[in-house]
Amino acid sequence: MFRLAAFGSIAALALSACGPAETAEAPKPHQTYDAKAFFETTSVSMASPTPLAFSADGTNILVATDKSGVFNAAALPVAGGEMKPLTTSTTDATFAISYFPSDDRILVSADKGGNELSHVYVREADGTLKDLTPGESHIAQFIGWAGDGKTFWISTNERDPQMFDVYAYSVADFSRKLVFENTGFLPSSISPDGKWLALDKPTTAADSDVYLADLTKPAKQTPVLVTPNDAVIAYGSYEFTPDSKQLVYGTDEHGEFTQAWTHDLATGEKKELVKADWDVQYVTYSASGRYRVSAINEDASTKLTILDQTAGKPLTLTGVPAGDIGQVRFNRDETKIAFTVASDTSPSDVFVADLATGAATRLTTNLNPAIDETMLVDGQVVRYKSFDGLDIPAILFMPKGASAENPVPAVIDVHGGPGGQSRKGYAATYQHLVNHGYAVLRVNNRGSSGYGKTFFHMDDKKHGEVDLDDVVFGKKYLQTLDWVQDDKIAIIGGSYGGYMVAAALAFRPEEFTAGIDIFGVTNWTRTLNEIPPWWGAQKDALYDEMGDPATDAERHQRISPLFHADKVTKPLLVIQGANDPRVLQVESDELVAAVKKNNVPVEYIIFLDEGHGFLRKENRITASNAYLTFLNQYLKGVTPPEGAYASPAAPAATAPPPAP
Repeated sequence: MFRLAAFGSIAALALSACGPAETAEAPKPHQTYDAKAFFETTSVSMASPTPLAFSADGTNILVATDKSGVFNAAALPVAGGEMKPLTTSTTDATFAISYFPSDDRILVSADKGGNELSHVYVREADGTLKDLTPGESHIAQFIGWAGDGKTFWISTNERDPQMFDVYAYSVADFSRKLVFENTGFLPSSISPDGKWLALDKPTTAADSDVYLADLTKPAKQTPVLVTPNDAVIAYGSYEFTPDSKQLVYGTDEHGEFTQAWTHDLATGEKKELVKADWDVQYVTYSASGRYRVSAINEDASTKLTILDQTAGKPLTLTGVPAGDIGQVRFNRDETKIAFTVASDTSPSDVFVADLATGAATRLTTNLNPAIDETMLVDGQVVRYKSFDGLDIPAILFMPKGASAENPVPAVIDVHGGPGGQSRKGYAATYQHLVNHGYAVLRVNNRGSSGYGKTFFHMDDKKHGEVDLDDVVFGKKYLQTLDWVQDDKIAIIGGSYGGYMVAAALAFRPEEFTAGIDIFGVTNWTRTLNEIPPWWGAQKDALYDEMGDPATDAERHQRISPLFHADKVTKPLLVIQGANDPRVLQVESDELVAAVKKNNVPVEYIIFLDEGHGFLRKENRITASNAYLTFLNQYLKGVTPPEGAYASPAAPAATAPPPAP
């Protein structure tokens, strides 16, 4: 499965902060906040990286925000001021895709209760929503706009659950035409002239290719391989250049890290475009091609470049606070950009800058004003030795007031994936725990992305073994810190990280004081056999990494915590979404029942209106409160209040009403 890490660039983006010098002040007394305060921050993400993230008249930016408690589309004024809601769903998260080329209609996507069966909708001028991909059991995904603004493309698996076909939609009347009938590829992007479709084809976890389909030919066709090779190389497409002459793709052919290369559509010539000593995550362009945006995943932080290709130099922005820049969006005439800035102590905020001067203006302040940002903590990138001497990268958060004289309990966090990465940036859950006196170590065990292909593949078919040992040695690293209580260390994780929690308690039962399993896999045989059909072309690559249940059943049973739950002796908290299509609720049900037979304390919270990941703000608050309550109970001896672990009832389901 081809995986790309953060943005690739050839030059660092120059940033400068403005403001008067600060005078030294006495440290403020530490202040703690409840979970609600941390989640009363507002999450904002901008529409797709096209000029159509800006309205036709240039006065608004299309965003998705959870300000209401549920993600909805909204218009953010470029001149500043309050966001105007464009959708007002009270039940299902609705995400912004794009404005239309010549009017203020928008495209959005939404699923039902987190079931991942997302559809694409158009919000009409009167605020009503029209489903462009109606049906009950398929997924639709927006691909992009034609350069002339008359057509857009959507992929959907309505014909075959395992295959995403591509349709061209008319802007005028939403009539559609099948332009590519899929036979096992992953549609990626379409050239602005509408001729070429880029397709990715994963073969194994380390080997993937890029193909091209000619959309001027019949929908039933055999795509052409554009990355021929006899080696194990991961290729994946980024996007086409604005002139439709080149495809930009990523590859690890030339070293440990993913580089960006170009493929000339006329001649087939390939050239290096962007490389660094870290992974290139993406390359994108302004509509005219004057500006190229690229970024690098540099040790869990994003280093981004906006290159003015006419001037031959990177853009310099002023008035921008410290943090990672992302989501660069150009307005229609390329006189302005919008972008986000995020840090460990502040969620993503939206800024707008004039391209002539580089001067930036802040449009949002999304950290809850009730929180004093100086009470929050920056994470430090650290490395520690694992069982075999391998350096394991991690992000360490040290609570205020922690010292050798005042050691604190700790929590190890394991990311999902299995090939994910814990990165720098605001995470309400972990800031909440650190604010209440817990050290947090966010581990990037072997198998994590972002540290080279060798590191990434070191856990292939060794899951729950060598990667678990990396996590255990993270605990041993914490025990070397004199400000950590070496006998009060818990483990937490979601998805694959939740699996690692259950595996740690079952296979290393004496290592951790307690565990928090958030929709974690417990039975690999069932999980791998019941992969959602829309994973289609990725299933073989996943089997290559994790093992095929038809041939590796013995190992899957050996590493599945459910079959070894009798060994769990430490308290366990399990959190699950009832609509999760990836880790079915039965996984958590069975683990909870099995561990309870050991007379071990087990708490279980089910969110009836969530899937794989919690999108409703109230549920995230409930979960975060439960994490802290559980850790306080078993690491600090604090008796929880009655009903602390109760599962909330689901709200009544309603259709998204039209916006005002």
